[in-house]
Amino acid sequence: MTPFVSVIVANFNGERHLAAALRSILAQSLTTLEVLLVDDASTDTSVTIANAIAAEDRRLRVVRLTTNAGPAAARNVALSLARGQWIAVVDSDDIIHPDRLARLVSAGETAGADIVADDMLVFHDDCRLPPRRFLAGTLAAAPSWITATQYICANRLFSRAAPLGYLKPLIRTSFLTDMRVRYTENMQIAEDFDLILRLLVRGARFWLVPELLYFYRRHDASISHRLSPATLSGMEVADARFRLWAGTSALAPLLPALNARLASIHAAAAAETAIVRLKAAQPLAALAALAVCPDAVPIVARLASPSRLLARLRRRRGPATPAPANPSRPRICVLSRQRLTAGANGSTAYLLSLCRALADAGYALDLICPSPSVLGRVPILRVAGDGVVFDRVAIRGTFRLGKFFITRDPRVFLRAAIGVLDRVATRFGIRTLAAFAKPAPYAVGLEWSVADCLFVAAEARGKADIILADYGFLTPGIPYALSPGAATAVVMHDLFSARPAAFATIGAEDSVATLSEAGEADLLGRAGLVIAIQQDEAAVVERLLPSHRSVVVAPMALEPVAAPQPGEGDGILFVGSGTAPNVDAMRWFLAEIWPLIQHAQPQLRLNVAGAVCSALTGRTYPGVTLLGRVADLDGHYRRADVVISPLRAGSGLKIKLIEALAHGKAVVATSVTAQGVADRLQGAVVIADSAGDFAGAILALLADPTARGTLAAAALSAASRHFSAETAYRGVIDHFRTQLEHTRPQINLRVAA
Repeated sequence: MTPFVSVIVANFNGERHLAAALRSILAQSLTTLEVLLVDDASTDTSVTIANAIAAEDRRLRVVRLTTNAGPAAARNVALSLARGQWIAVVDSDDIIHPDRLARLVSAGETAGADIVADDMLVFHDDCRLPPRRFLAGTLAAAPSWITATQYICANRLFSRAAPLGYLKPLIRTSFLTDMRVRYTENMQIAEDFDLILRLLVRGARFWLVPELLYFYRRHDASISHRLSPATLSGMEVADARFRLWAGTSALAPLLPALNARLASIHAAAAAETAIVRLKAAQPLAALAALAVCPDAVPIVARLASPSRLLARLRRRRGPATPAPANPSRPRICVLSRQRLTAGANGSTAYLLSLCRALADAGYALDLICPSPSVLGRVPILRVAGDGVVFDRVAIRGTFRLGKFFITRDPRVFLRAAIGVLDRVATRFGIRTLAAFAKPAPYAVGLEWSVADCLFVAAEARGKADIILADYGFLTPGIPYALSPGAATAVVMHDLFSARPAAFATIGAEDSVATLSEAGEADLLGRAGLVIAIQQDEAAVVERLLPSHRSVVVAPMALEPVAAPQPGEGDGILFVGSGTAPNVDAMRWFLAEIWPLIQHAQPQLRLNVAGAVCSALTGRTYPGVTLLGRVADLDGHYRRADVVISPLRAGSGLKIKLIEALAHGKAVVATSVTAQGVADRLQGAVVIADSAGDFAGAILALLADPTARGTLAAAALSAASRHFSAETAYRGVIDHFRTQLEHTRPQINLRVAA
């Protein structure tokens, strides 16, 4: 196979980060690549690490130099071996996004570029400073062409502009070969700047795409941010060499920019001399150096600023971020945009149940909510499982006060107040505020922002052993956890691509995001494991995904009550959130089924609990009590005679159905409610799909306490057999254990194999 991209990696004593770099490269969605690692005579275990990875993936080729020649020389060796149409440069201590090569090649080919580069996420290995994006201003706003003059100006030392020489571009191999340009081998720093500038002078077209795809690591051993006297002298020599190479005609339009950059090198050298003299308690000598080059004064002032001095003091004191309390426990980073409050909805209950099982199995869990939209119109939030299921919780756009997360955005308080006023006004028939009290957008399906990605990087800190995305919409955040060796999984609460057709059959619209089948497969395929919560949808996903992706069925687990609860004469109970399937179900029930039941039993009561009640206000229904959100449903379940689930559309596992089974209740439901678990509910639930059959089933159970008790006992038995935590989540826990045996063989999880 001829590779489309050749990735060249120069390495010297990079054992600490080399495996992460190589694994991120080999995990690219563009698979037709070769990786050329040239080891520059390392004295550590770098070659052993690289050879072990090469034994697993033949696309990696390891070349070892016998004497240390520097990064430029090592890259030239790699260039001489490269066979791809594009050359990608990656440093041995950095990480790249899994779609980086595919996106940049596509962008370069579309634009007709010879060089294409992306934005960088700059992160510090010691976590002392938060991650940041590299580009700023107009360069960060939209793709743009970069000229030679612009490139030089951006690389003036201590300029406020982003130094574009730090970027790691893709280069069209044919242009590099035709121009006979190679790295200048005696350069120890700024060798990438020198190479790209030479290509630009020879007519290369440089296309800059401001996507956050290259993850640039800063650490104590980095050489790219050190400006020693020897380094500055080398840059000055390189400048002189470039001027001789370029020739008079090519040089003329570049002279102002080159001279400005050279002046910045001189100023940096003078500043370095002054700082050395100040450290040696020689203030007069320092002043003399600054007098020779006044441009160095702002540099010294900047380097000696209080913030810089404080940062240096912090470095001496050690890391600001403490190590995990028990590093032997594997860490799971949970990415979610759900508002995890007690009793919120079925998908919230499922995630908490799964995470509780994982915590019981010996994992430490960090919950990261990367978007402030998770709050919706709720300004103050208490997260269910905080400190019990989750060791740590982080929500962007909030600050913590005790057990509560409080928004930093005053507009959320305003929207909450309007919402409360609107509900009060509606009770009196006033709808004036309705236009201002619109529900918040569906947070789970929102597009990822740069701020979201940076927040994940800051909070995950590259320490995750497993990354768990809550919904497919969260899988784009997985790479920003900066843990390319981690196992990855996604919770598929719903098969979104199937929902539009289901709603079309009943003439209704969905209340959540829609996805095409291909789009959903793409999102789910970004994780190594798909956790489906019912069998029918698992079968669909297995057909859509490539064979190297795993799918496991893990239905909702609940702790069953001790004995069946056939009811205490409290009538019928429905529990549901405010999503479209629940709203449609209750409107259908109240319009077509409830009148039939009332005709037969006028005194019967129907209790409706949950956010679905908000959609049913505005009119009264005889015999119906809208309870709204209920903190503790146990009493309502115990007293109810029959629990109903009249869903006509939807996807995923109907969590409230499993909840009713676990409470040992007699349940009447539709076949839509039972989708994916119908084989496990034989004899445990009465299925009825027409209004007449549904009403008849309810009335029959109400009239026969013995039959109701028998059905309740069967429901509880089904819950105990099929929906216990041990049964439901065994496949997930076993999969994670197998993955960790390769990456962390020293772990000792509590759940036996």
